[in-house]
Amino acid sequence: MPPPSRSGSQDGSHDTANILGRAGAALDAFWQRVTEGIEIQVLWTQFVAEARASYSLYEHEVDWETLEREKRRTQRFFRTVSALFWAMVLKLSPARRVFFLLALFFGLLALLSGRVAQPEKGGVVIGPPQNFTFVLLALAGLLLLLALELADRVTMKRDLEIAREIQRWLVPEVPPQVPGVDIAFATRPANTVGGDYYDAFLRDVDSNASAGRRLLLVVADVAGKSVPAALLMATFQASLRALATARTPLAELVTGMNQYACAHSLGGRRFTTAFFAEIDPVTRTLDFIGAGHNAPILRRASGSVERLEAESLPLGIDPAARYSCGATTLASGDLFVAFTDGVIEAINAHDEDYGEPRLLEVLKKAPQESAQATLKRLMADVEAFVGPTRQHDDITCLVLRVT
Repeated sequence: MPPPSRSGSQDGSHDTANILGRAGAALDAFWQRVTEGIEIQVLWTQFVAEARASYSLYEHEVDWETLEREKRRTQRFFRTVSALFWAMVLKLSPARRVFFLLALFFGLLALLSGRVAQPEKGGVVIGPPQNFTFVLLALAGLLLLLALELADRVTMKRDLEIAREIQRWLVPEVPPQVPGVDIAFATRPANTVGGDYYDAFLRDVDSNASAGRRLLLVVADVAGKSVPAALLMATFQASLRALATARTPLAELVTGMNQYACAHSLGGRRFTTAFFAEIDPVTRTLDFIGAGHNAPILRRASGSVERLEAESLPLGIDPAARYSCGATTLASGDLFVAFTDGVIEAINAHDEDYGEPRLLEVLKKAPQESAQATLKRLMADVEAFVGPTRQHDDITCLVLRVT
């Protein structure tokens, strides 16, 4: 029998290499489609962050004090698992709970069908399921639930994206062009929409045209997050823009905002913290009012740091509250930074707050650069500190540099 030809062997190896190459390319394309090109390490950190966020959602509904009184560790473990299980199940609609429990039931039957009795060996062994009908029913139930939950999520996400787009229309996309000042701002909602608000615009404050216009700066934080806070943020923006058209002093403007907020705060449960500042571009005087908000930072050109403290009640708590102004004068090179508590309360994987000391350190080291560059520097530092930890509160920052 003649030996196989060398060319035939080479053709076979070539065909095998082509098949493996096509299979590898198809597998790589499949992986790229699934992961959207994200690296394994990044995928893992995202999964860990999402798992922690999901766990925190369910753990709030567990009675941990009762569980801690259980002395037996085994019993405490099973009760904890049971409590978390029911916290998850009760998030489903009643109909989906039934489907979920049926899927688990058929999965249990499939598991039990794999316990094959062997009397001669004195017990049972775990083998493959003997009835694949139960396996198919369990998988079908879980896939049906997954499809229903995904459909809900897609619908909700589409609605939230529309809401986010509308919310973007409510805040300025670019800062106003005012001689002598450079402004930059940024916001990052914890969810698709949020309750933080910022604004910057010129308004008339005197019937005398020669008095000129003043620059109004506002940073606000509605109590809560997501859709409820976003709706109240929209009403805050509407009332601010309406009241700002009246040529009234800043204190009267804020008093009007408070009275409007009290009428829509559900008895003070939906209050709003805010900081208002008004700058005269000619004299560079800055009047400000803090309504329960974090005191902004004013870093002078000399390097010294001041806090603009003018504390009063948040908006929406007491309709009779009175607001008085603080005042200071700006100079060339001064840096003004207003922010919401999401900045200093941003947490990392060790549950540590970013804190005001880190914020002050970044601002002290910031060179004489544009407001946008300083803002990017600050936001990048917060992001580096937080790492893969999921954002738990809205983050908003407004930076103004006097030129």
